Amino acid sequence: MNVLTWHVHGSYLQSLAAVPVRWVLPYDAGRRGYGGRSAGFPWPSNVIEVPIGELASCTFDAVVYQHLDHYQRDRAEVLTARQRAVPAIYIEHDPPRASPTDSVHPVDDGRTIVVHVTHYNRLMWDTRNPCVVIEHGVPMPARPAGLERRAGIVVVNHLARRGRRLGADVFEAARRRLPLDLIGMGADELGGLGEVPPGDVVATISGYRFMFSPIRHTSLGLGILEAMAAGVPVVGLATSELATVVSNGVNGFVHTDVEQVYDAGVELLNDRPLALRLGAAARRTVADRFELARFVDDWSRLLESAVARG
Repeated sequence: MNVLTWHVHGSYLQSLAAVPVRWVLPYDAGRRGYGGRSAGFPWPSNVIEVPIGELASCTFDAVVYQHLDHYQRDRAEVLTARQRAVPAIYIEHDPPRASPTDSVHPVDDGRTIVVHVTHYNRLMWDTRNPCVVIEHGVPMPARPAGLERRAGIVVVNHLARRGRRLGADVFEAARRRLPLDLIGMGADELGGLGEVPPGDVVATISGYRFMFSPIRHTSLGLGILEAMAAGVPVVGLATSELATVVSNGVNGFVHTDVEQVYDAGVELLNDRPLALRLGAAARRTVADRFELARFVDDWSRLLESAVARG
């Protein structure tokens, strides 16, 4: 099966690449919006890239959109009529921003299947097209984290410019109470450590006592699940899908009262055995709910059924 998709979120595409189909990624020489097999990830052989100018000559069994620009612009300007006619799937990575409850999903052609990556996304979007939920799948590190470093780690890209939605103000307040390091693109804008190569992120996170999530309104970040898979407990806000993943005192701590969140961070800083116990439970949560094999099965079934119907 040949499936066209775009490189939007590298870590998600890594999981998607485990689905046994031939993934075709468009790219251009300047990598302007078409990243293809970008550096930093160990891409398997079933992920190939095709120059954007040669895409029209390709034949696909299905098209998987991952960004509104690609669905609205590339579908009309880049794909041929034959390519537009094959079964289409749109991955919705985020909840609505304009209105969290009354936003109609922009993919409303009546035929494209919308895949929400969390149940929270599906709940908040008014999706008129057929839709399903396929939760994330992440690989499990062989060894759990040691949690030796008496500090917390925050992993958010461009936190300064993304403001209150991603919790820039919560982060600033938290680090006056807790020792917190920030990594990710643009982290230096807030005095963070900067960007860490994708292959080194899990190893970096694993040295910290806990992960801190300041995020108010977003989907469930893969970085959080990667941390939990490594045995790092999560402390953060009980918002969006995270409230269904973290159980207080079991595998981490979440609350809408930020003072209680700060207190939980202090407790973990002072009690490494507790952090290790919560981290072990976090690993079990990911193994039970976000197993990569389950993700691959879900996507394989969806693609097979969509192509069969198409």
